[in-house]
Amino acid sequence: MKRSFSFSDINHLIDDYRKAEQRQREISEVGEYESEVRKAAVRYVDSEAMAMMEDIAVEELNRDKKGIRVKALRDHGYNNYADILTARDFDLSAVRGISEDTAYKIMKCVEDVYGQAKESVRLKLNADDRSVSATRIVTALSRYHEACKLASDCEGLDDKYRESISRDMDDIKPATGLFRWLFSSGTRKQRAEDAYQSLTETIQGEYGLQLGKLSDRRRNLKFYSESDAWDDFQKQPVKYNNTVEKLVPGLLGNGDSMYGLPKELAGKIQDEDFFPDGLRCELRRYQELGVKYILHQGRVLLGDEMGLGKTVQAIASMVSLRNTGSTHFVVVCPASVMINWCREIERFSLLSVIKVHGTTKQAAIREWMDKGGVAVTTYETTSAFSLPDDFRFGMLVVDEAHYIKNPSARRSVSVMKLSEHADRMLFMTGTPIENNVDEMIRLISILQPKIARKVSNIKSLSFASQFREKIAPVYYRRKREDVLTELPELVESREWCRLGKVEREAYEQAVLKKSYNDARRVSWSVDDLKYSSKAGRMMEIIADAKADGRKV
Repeated sequence: MKRSFSFSDINHLIDDYRKAEQRQREISEVGEYESEVRKAAVRYVDSEAMAMMEDIAVEELNRDKKGIRVKALRDHGYNNYADILTARDFDLSAVRGISEDTAYKIMKCVEDVYGQAKESVRLKLNADDRSVSATRIVTALSRYHEACKLASDCEGLDDKYRESISRDMDDIKPATGLFRWLFSSGTRKQRAEDAYQSLTETIQGEYGLQLGKLSDRRRNLKFYSESDAWDDFQKQPVKYNNTVEKLVPGLLGNGDSMYGLPKELAGKIQDEDFFPDGLRCELRRYQELGVKYILHQGRVLLGDEMGLGKTVQAIASMVSLRNTGSTHFVVVCPASVMINWCREIERFSLLSVIKVHGTTKQAAIREWMDKGGVAVTTYETTSAFSLPDDFRFGMLVVDEAHYIKNPSARRSVSVMKLSEHADRMLFMTGTPIENNVDEMIRLISILQPKIARKVSNIKSLSFASQFREKIAPVYYRRKREDVLTELPELVESREWCRLGKVEREAYEQAVLKKSYNDARRVSWSVDDLKYSSKAGRMMEIIADAKADGRKV
């Protein structure tokens, strides 16, 4: 059989592939960029601690009246602890009146303070404070993120071509030398011929092209600009903070990775699987733990303080359940936040949303039952759900759960009837219900009656650790102070409101009169603010803030 290649061609082709393999390994290695982040963190800590030393005057050495001649030190240019740190023992002992023994004690004292300062340093990344050391960290993090993306893209490329390349490399072996070729069957020679053509097309085609682009991007990482890094940080600060916590644990300042959960329960929750495919945002560390808590415990009350992202934790929980087979979910909420729930679900996930409210509610319920997704409804509308006895859905989310604290109220009865079809239940409230223990126990009794019965006998100890530990499997609350290092300086969020009947009439009148300023501020132009959707929602937010002891 006549060959379309020489043995030299084969060896060159194999050599080209070996080089491509080496490039793949280099692109997939992110260790050097992890190391760069850690080195930048060390330099940040050193820089911040040294800045603290500059603020400590040399006179502090005599705070305990040790008899050190601090005036002599100042006369020689040692004005603060930073000046002493950069000196050497024999430099200090050269100062008149400072012996070698005293110089050693001075250095030991200052170094101890410096060590304590380093341990106290906490990182707070802020685009408005672009110090040299902070910029170094952000740039290192940005390079690391890009390196991880390149490694992931490279792995995808390898997955796509690995099987065919491996097959071609095996089939081409008879063509690697004269004797192998001579003693190979016609079938093997034909396979080697086909493999040569296939491997050539792969290496010189899309595989080689994509690998070349990845390799170029990898080389360009060293030229990653600081301004680009800060721009990327502003787009996804959560990702940067999460990476810092992963690579340099403790630098952000929150040493309690379980945020107050009992140790045994925390360990189980930490091991819970979370499947975020289809979630359009990155969770903060405490939010991911909240999701795992919801998934692991099944029937819980999430009481995170207002502004910590209870909604996104609920959405992420539904996404994870969707990825493991659940198809139907229900969110029950006050009418004033219904539009916000619909928008947030669409914004943060790929879950479909069906609004169940108003005159179309029955048609919406039928559509939800047929197609699945998240049915978002109000407390009052839950009475419209008449589900078959054998109909099940993945999770019932009840927002502002204190609305059903009265078990005999009609809406409470309707929600409880709906809950009989739910595999899981998530109650949510930003109100600190531990201030009203009876109300808390009533809500807990709906979710986990056994726990409610246990704590009913010790409710006078509601602020004691014993009480908190007993309710931990069903009630979980984090305050801003608990997660402060994970939050940005400022969080801006939009609250959407739907016009009420009075507002809609006022709006139409304003438009007809071409009074567009009145149309824009229609919620504040109605005669009675009780008909203003914006005023109503604002008062709810203020009430929540007041309950949390916050200023508005």
